[in-house]
Amino acid sequence: MGMDSRIFTNGKISKILLKFAIPAVISLLVLELYNMVDTLFVGIYIGPDAIGALTIAFPIQRLLIAVGMLIAIGTSSLVSRNLGENNLKALKNTILNAFLITGLSLTTLSLLIYIFKNKIIYFLGASSTIFPYADNYISVILIGGIFQCLTVVLCYIMTALGNTKITLYANSLGAIINIFINYLLVAILGFGVIGAAIATVISQAIGFAFTLYKFKPIKKSFNLSFSLKSMKLSINKGILISIFIIGFSSFIIEISDAIVAVILNNLLAYNGGDEAIIIIGIVTKVSMFMFITIIGISSAMQPIVAFSFGASDKLKVREALITSIKAVSLSSVALWLILMIFSKQIIGFFLKDLTLLNDTVLAFRICISLLPSVSIYYICIYYYQAIGKAKLSFILSLYRQLIVFIPLATILTIKFGVMGALISYPIADFISCLTSIYFILKALNLNPLKYTLNLMNLFNKYRINNITFSKIESSENKELVSNKYIKDTAYT
Repeated sequence: MGMDSRIFTNGKISKILLKFAIPAVISLLVLELYNMVDTLFVGIYIGPDAIGALTIAFPIQRLLIAVGMLIAIGTSSLVSRNLGENNLKALKNTILNAFLITGLSLTTLSLLIYIFKNKIIYFLGASSTIFPYADNYISVILIGGIFQCLTVVLCYIMTALGNTKITLYANSLGAIINIFINYLLVAILGFGVIGAAIATVISQAIGFAFTLYKFKPIKKSFNLSFSLKSMKLSINKGILISIFIIGFSSFIIEISDAIVAVILNNLLAYNGGDEAIIIIGIVTKVSMFMFITIIGISSAMQPIVAFSFGASDKLKVREALITSIKAVSLSSVALWLILMIFSKQIIGFFLKDLTLLNDTVLAFRICISLLPSVSIYYICIYYYQAIGKAKLSFILSLYRQLIVFIPLATILTIKFGVMGALISYPIADFISCLTSIYFILKALNLNPLKYTLNLMNLFNKYRINNITFSKIESSENKELVSNKYIKDTAYT
């Protein structure tokens, strides 16, 4: 089932963007709620240390999903190509290879993490207080990693074959079930962090079962067999290498979050202790609402720009870019205002300790103070991805987190402690924004240097005019005062 090209050619760019952005934002929101539910329940019913444990567990969860995304994106790209070439044999082998490598890699990775679990947890920045909670949580969620990744891989395969809503349905089902089981195990039965982890694994397993059920027609249509014998016969070194090469950039982007989390957790643990880790864990979770909006609109722009670029319609490419910048800027500023004004009430859902709540609110406001500026950065990434400049897009994807934020956070945390880590966020956002503006101006065929000089000249002219006007106004006032004085003295 192909996509109808009329969706890109009929109607205004703003309406087309909205049509793509709404499902993208909803899908990302559902996925984030899936991950946020555990934090919410353990924060309310167990306490801040449990939130710290989930913050420690985050890099492990991110690593597992990064492997899943590597295989999923590599596989979906090959499946689309095979389908376009009408090469059904290669398509079948690609699906079987993907299923096999997902099962083997996730099982091996989960076992290795479990074997070296204690050392890994301390390496991630856990203290002796947080360790028992992190140990219990990680021990259980490792079981669910394989279900989550197989779900992602199957969803991407089905999306490549035309079922564009399967990811939203699978994530929504998992998120809803996760809420109910968390409430039962954590709130009612008091199972603690183990209950939250069990709820996550059960919801992931149910999500996988649902996806597998939806995959049945495809399995039947292509006469696929998932027996060990069939998968063994289908093993193809060329396919596996292609999956790895295509999906590697996505893996690096996903894993960069885990790298940042590991480094930041250790810096904070040394300089601020458990409280700092708990604070940054909540700040990261709540700020994701803004990232969801920004990434949702930016990713919605991508197919519009890609289609227009492929059709050699430069005017429409430019219009799509400018419209997207306006839409993402307005949306992010509106959401930023809500989060800044109601930050205490929102964070209060997670924390009941008043001292910790006030500290977290302050930290949150510092961290997101310039976050709307990041909207330009993500627009830039997706724009260059859409026009086929994958290398630049990849470098930009790593720029904010790995190239700017990590060195900045390391230096400032060592020098200023926890406050240094907090102010690293807005500084990194500002630097990323400036860099992105340079590339956006290039995309709009505006010379960045010339454009900057013109702006400076305009500012200087405005400043000179204001100074001149002020001087004229001042001399006129003096003349009026002088005339008034002469008249007043004439009457006396």
